[in-house]
Amino acid sequence: MAEYQADLDLITRNLQEVLNKPILEQVFIDGRKPKIYWGTAPTGKTHCGYFVPMTKIADFLKAGCEVTVLLANLHAFLDNMKADISVLQYRVQYYERTVKAMLKAIGVPIEKLKFVVGDSYQLQADYTMDIFKMCNVVSQNDSKRAGAEVVKQTDNPMLSGLLYPLMQALDEQYLDVDAQFGGVDQRKIFVLAEENLPSIGYKKRAHLMNPMVPGLGQGGKMSASDPGSKIDLCEDPASVKKKIAKAYAAPGEVENNGLLGFLQYVIFPVADIKKKEVPFYIARDEKWGGPISYTKYEDVVADYASEKLSPADLKIGMVDAINELLAPIREELVDNKEFADIEANAYPPEKVVKKKQKVKKIGTMYKGKDKKESKQNTENETAEQTADKTADLKIE
Repeated sequence: MAEYQADLDLITRNLQEVLNKPILEQVFIDGRKPKIYWGTAPTGKTHCGYFVPMTKIADFLKAGCEVTVLLANLHAFLDNMKADISVLQYRVQYYERTVKAMLKAIGVPIEKLKFVVGDSYQLQADYTMDIFKMCNVVSQNDSKRAGAEVVKQTDNPMLSGLLYPLMQALDEQYLDVDAQFGGVDQRKIFVLAEENLPSIGYKKRAHLMNPMVPGLGQGGKMSASDPGSKIDLCEDPASVKKKIAKAYAAPGEVENNGLLGFLQYVIFPVADIKKKEVPFYIARDEKWGGPISYTKYEDVVADYASEKLSPADLKIGMVDAINELLAPIREELVDNKEFADIEANAYPPEKVVKKKQKVKKIGTMYKGKDKKESKQNTENETAEQTADKTADLKIE
């Protein structure tokens, strides 16, 4: 086995797909460790779903990789204005604080982690020129297709959504990395980068993709735009229990089970990082068979599929596991005035615009309270007309 195989296995474990793995192997053969970047656009608030990439960043660091976290503020603005320019500086601070809090909570040293803000280099002349070059080699349809699962889609999309994939591709070059890491929902953008960067003189990179954890509802990914699908980082224990109780978990159904997905890609990897002997423990009451301990995720799935493990049992264990995971984050961020100020500026309350009520115009034939008045007016008009005609007759 090659000397680097253990590190390579660590880099690629628990991923759904790896594109151009030989590129990473060649980096090791050349006598150095891979440089990898993970980008996140500061749009909605970070939530528990972000623990999935955090566990992989932990693997990259453990394997000795140089890891860069890109806080892609301009991408957030370009994504159909999910973030207004005025709040971007605060959202960047919010994301950096929460990402660091998550990594510290799972026992990952962050000293070697590098944070870069997108506009620190994306407004430079060379970068702008490369955007123009990419516009010359990528078609409108290809760019739209690439961003279909990432950029918010509308019936009449803005041009900004077409620039988003081009910039994400160029970031690989300007961050000087060997690989880009992201969710499998970004696969089409990764392919666009592989196919088009060489056209403007830049090398092809490897791409590492983590799976998307299903949300707590039935189907769909855990998303900041769907409050019912996610658990916030500072969610209190009672709220966590309430959300888990409502989570979709059909007896024996393993596919699209958000609780099992979170268990597989967060709870068990975190237990491995922390070297916990019992990764998953269910404090079940004695009258229902007593506590259950699991050391392998596969055993949880087998018991759940055979209905030996009920949805109620799974939820009991998940409430405790998630609250344990969030406890150090709550301790660091809740009641922290500096963080509270950042959050308030990053996510100010939406202004409720009251609609003006239309004033109904009441005509002479309105059948409401002015009916008698309308009738009287009509009678008066008729009397006046009769008088006028009488007067005309007298004149004649």
